Amino acid sequence: MYQAPRIQISGSAQHLSPYIQALRQLGACSSAGYAPEPDLSCDGLLLAGGGDLDSALFGQARQGSNPPDPVRDRAELALFRAFFQAGKPILGICRGMQVINVALGGDLIQDLPSTLRPFHAPSGEEDLVHPIRAAEEGFLYPLYGPVFPVNSWHHQAVGRLGEGLRASAWAEGGFAEALEHTHLPVLGVQFHPERMALNPKPDRVDGAPVLARFLSLLPGC
Repeated sequence: MYQAPRIQISGSAQHLSPYIQALRQLGACSSAGYAPEPDLSCDGLLLAGGGDLDSALFGQARQGSNPPDPVRDRAELALFRAFFQAGKPILGICRGMQVINVALGGDLIQDLPSTLRPFHAPSGEEDLVHPIRAAEEGFLYPLYGPVFPVNSWHHQAVGRLGEGLRASAWAEGGFAEALEHTHLPVLGVQFHPERMALNPKPDRVDGAPVLARFLSLLPGC
């Protein structure tokens, strides 16, 4: 009998619904919560968007970071380690991509320069949209081609890449917009594919293929 893949999701309690709904549209079910304990009975892990990581976790004093959530920080680093060591697929979205990078020894740009922030950190309630450039050998290129528009809502970015990671796409400002592990099923995107999947608009790509790519990494999918 077919069983739908089950994904553990960690995120802020009030913002979990879009991730659950977007995965459900693709036939996956979810175990979602705020700062949950690792559940390795799940087939994969999705680390959702949210606030800033504690800069001390990547060896920096606070320089533009917002106050962290230490409970969530600790929980999501533990979640990543558990699923990573088990070799299970992991997708990080926005903050989640930054968690992956820090967990593997990388660091973050704590606050984008004022010349870049207007393209990435909206002042209102709507996502911004900007183009990104994909690496031909990366996981996004087969989905969308070399250059395509995505949504954006962040003031931090990945800096030095963690061990085993490579950039798969870049913003116009030169920082990574997507990353992947060189030999393990770990993907990260700085944009929000779940929102683009649930609310498609002509000025940006559909996010569903990113989520489908993640699900394709699950055993038996």
